Amino acid sequence: MTVKYFVASLMIGLSGVAVASPELPRHADLDLKTARLLADTAMANCTGTVSVLDRGGNLLVTLRGDGVGPHNTAASQRKAYTALSTKTATRLFAERARSNPETANLNTLDELLLLGGGIPLFAADELVGAMGVAGSGGGEQDENCAIKAAGKTGLAITRSQ
Repeated sequence: MTVKYFVASLMIGLSGVAVASPELPRHADLDLKTARLLADTAMANCTGTVSVLDRGGNLLVTLRGDGVGPHNTAASQRKAYTALSTKTATRLFAERARSNPETANLNTLDELLLLGGGIPLFAADELVGAMGVAGSGGGEQDENCAIKAAGKTGLAITRSQ
């Protein structure tokens, strides 16, 4: 019996060592509740279509205002994706791309949309998602609508340094 008890104790002790997992980084996540708050806040300030993505580029919510053209749904999602991918507001990114001949072909990538209205969303210095607004009357108006919504929810559009 003593040998069995020793072997069982040894097996239990070793099993904890074999199951140890690596220390993985933790990230802030943009949740559905916050995404809905962002979208509702944007829609309260302008008429258009708004899309919010999480940090992985997954669509959390899209809202389309009454009478807004259906093409704005895809545009808002692509603006959000562009802002997320570049960690830059799309209006600024588009200006930079136009002034640099080496980046002129970025507008040929289907996923990107080089028009104002997309903003990255940061919690402190961590990218947590992005938001795109389309159809509210032009890129500058789309961007202003998104910026106001982000500000009212406590998220920034640039990293805090």
